[in-house]
Amino acid sequence: MDMLSIGQYSLVYNAFSFTFATMAAATVFLWLGRSQVGPAYKTALTISGLVCAIAAYHYFRIFESWEGAYSVKDGVVAASGYAFNDAYRYVDWLLTVPLLLIELILVMRLSSDETISKSTKLGAAAALMIVLGYPGEIATDIPTRALWGTLSAIPFVYIMYQLFVGLGASIENQPASVRELVKKARLLTFASWGFYPIVYMIPYTNLSGSSVTVGVQVGYTIADLIAKAGVGVLIYLIATRKSQAEYGETA
Repeated sequence: MDMLSIGQYSLVYNAFSFTFATMAAATVFLWLGRSQVGPAYKTALTISGLVCAIAAYHYFRIFESWEGAYSVKDGVVAASGYAFNDAYRYVDWLLTVPLLLIELILVMRLSSDETISKSTKLGAAAALMIVLGYPGEIATDIPTRALWGTLSAIPFVYIMYQLFVGLGASIENQPASVRELVKKARLLTFASWGFYPIVYMIPYTNLSGSSVTVGVQVGYTIADLIAKAGVGVLIYLIATRKSQAEYGETA
């Protein structure tokens, strides 16, 4: 285990705690928000809330693991002898990343065939991206990390292409009142997802030891907050506006 200063330990500790609370609150907000949207958009909000619920559970486990991996006494941080379990992140991503794409597709209310096709292809690509990235994440040498990171980037590029090209025409066919919101949701998804590879590459830099540990944990946490809770709020706004246009003021 890398030796941390009390400031570094507290930064990660508080980031995990804050994210758990945010994800839990977003879950409640999104599920209660189902009553404010039309039938066609309830599934999108259900899935969006489920994404945050899964993330809240795993951040609670990550928080517990971080707390258990170190002991703090008189302002000094020491390894407790228990390894920090970072695998919780990848279990979370394997479940939530495909769902993040599916919720965006569902709120667009495409044709049944197009919804199934795009959800299947993008969901499978997202799962493959996570599976390929994990061996590199746990690798102890840079060449192995770089190899698996490169392989993971292949489905990542495919997903980004589909978001901006494959869904481009469908977005232009959205109602004018939500078109910009859908574009923002797509852009926010791209921006947050683009942040993950940057964090993944932190070990390639001149940083070492505890700085790498803190940078990776805080970086991934920020990306998760944006990709799940942030995009979830946009999904809610899109669903409510489309519901008002299609069903009237009350769903």
